[in-house]
Amino acid sequence: MAQKARIRLTGTLPSTLDSVCEQVKSIATKTGVNMAGPIPMPTKKLMVPTLKSPDGEGTSTWDHWEMRVHKRLIDLDADERALRQLMRIQVPKDISIEIVLTS
Repeated sequence: MAQKARIRLTGTLPSTLDSVCEQVKSIATKTGVNMAGPIPMPTKKLMVPTLKSPDGEGTSTWDHWEMRVHKRLIDLDADERALRQLMRIQVPKDISIEIVLTS
């Protein structure tokens, strides 16, 4: 039974997330391993409403700040060569990458 590697990518910029997915996809094609994904997961929206006025006097006007967290999921066959090349990918600092091996 072959092992699988599940790669979970999270970040705030979808363009950088997709560029890392393209790097993983090119590694999979070079090494010839089976790949499923990238599967876009639901985007998390973190909302922070803040009162504009610093002292609370006057009209109550609010600023609404939002941060969106995008996620992608990739499944690979856990080939030793492919995993070594995956570890060498230059991942931007705003992208979080998590690799889990399953059997």
